[in-house]
Amino acid sequence: MRRIQDETAFREFVGQDKLTIAVFKTTWCADCHFMEPFIGDVEAAYSDRLTMAEIDRDDLPDLCSELNILGIPSFIAFLGGKEVIRFVSKLRKTREEIEQFLDRAVAVSGELAGK
Repeated sequence: MRRIQDETAFREFVGQDKLTIAVFKTTWCADCHFMEPFIGDVEAAYSDRLTMAEIDRDDLPDLCSELNILGIPSFIAFLGGKEVIRFVSKLRKTREEIEQFLDRAVAVSGELAGK
């Protein structure tokens, strides 16, 4: 998964005309590390419908404040620079929950693109 380390790169990433998913994590978050064994496979399974990137919340605190990122890991879907849907809580995310979120993000972005 691509790692974004500055705000300019983040804005370019989410500003694309295709569905992008920003995954906010930190190096010290045990629940973030829980995803490591499977998140690459999830990303590969959805690669024809979306692009994912990870952001360390500690690297971009002002951006995370702007986006109201409180719980990590957090997932936010963007289309053309606008937030589409988010999956945010302080709880650990299972593979199934992440896939359900990505399915919803694909469906919602498809509806928005069709308008």
